Amino acid sequence: MGLIRKLKRQLLKVIEWKDPTQNVIVYRYPMTDRTEIMKGCRLIVRESQAAVFVKEGQIADVFGPGSYKLDTNNLPILTNLGAWAYGFDSPFKAEVYFVNTKQFINQKWGTSNPAMMRDPEFGMIRVRGFGKYTFRVSDPVRMMKEIFGTNQDYHTESLEEHFRSLIVSGFSDALGEAGIPALDLAANYKELSDVLKKTLKDDFENFGIEVIQMVIENISLPQEVEQTIDKRTSMGVLGDKMGTYMQYQSAEALREAARNEGGGAAGAGIGLGAGLGLGQMFTESMRAAKDAETVKEAKKEVAEKVDCPNCKAKINANSKFCPECGQKMPENKFCTKCGTKLKPNHNFCPECGEKVSE
Repeated sequence: MGLIRKLKRQLLKVIEWKDPTQNVIVYRYPMTDRTEIMKGCRLIVRESQAAVFVKEGQIADVFGPGSYKLDTNNLPILTNLGAWAYGFDSPFKAEVYFVNTKQFINQKWGTSNPAMMRDPEFGMIRVRGFGKYTFRVSDPVRMMKEIFGTNQDYHTESLEEHFRSLIVSGFSDALGEAGIPALDLAANYKELSDVLKKTLKDDFENFGIEVIQMVIENISLPQEVEQTIDKRTSMGVLGDKMGTYMQYQSAEALREAARNEGGGAAGAGIGLGAGLGLGQMFTESMRAAKDAETVKEAKKEVAEKVDCPNCKAKINANSKFCPECGQKMPENKFCTKCGTKLKPNHNFCPECGEKVSE
């Protein structure tokens, strides 16, 4: 009778899990009603794994990477739950779960709906963002208590939707906390990613999960804001040539007006009015360009300073006398080879290298 009972039981001698996938977070070792763990059974836990024993619905002992011979010495909680005062000599039943503690990389996130952002220049605007993140299980016991339940196994897809909601919510908070203007977002993805990771830290730790890396790949702005950025970029490219560009535009407008031959007195009046208006625009453009050049030259003159040979005071390069001590300044010298204006302390021409004659 005892022999038949032993034959009906399936005694486990080795418990291990070779993960053939890339996305399984928790795996329950397959056991039937007849499966029992025998004394001295070998438990093999590989790197980036943790083995959790569950007895009658309660989490008992947890094992990190290594090879173990199961007995009462390394199963203290399970021994207590089973009331094995003198150790277990007969096989016993328990559930064994393997938790994957490796890093799960390239997990994607994105905002299905725009997030609101308060910008100092544009006011309230809607932005969208997407990117990738990496996480790992940092606390297997907490993860099983808070998320896993009694499933056969648990995949990254099972957490994808919930984690995406946490990240999108944190993304809105990070935008406000970082305080980065909309025009500067593209240049500060790294800084904003760090703020987002810090914002999400506590939310993920509540599930025994650690966010290893958070990456923002793109933040899309409203079309109106993008057009404003493009216009400012074009103006930046023009730089101090804005006056010249306005002159060119005015001249082009005058030429187009001259080609447009209006009919009758009304057409002539319209053409005359347009011509006067464009002429005034052209005059103002010329004046603005001239003023800009004058200011530029004035700044250049102010910027050029030389030392007084007597008191060493900093004075304008074109001064004839030092305003501090009254010393007469040396007359301007010019290179005899290329004509470049030389400073008093120049021994060689900065343009052609010609030695300065005394």
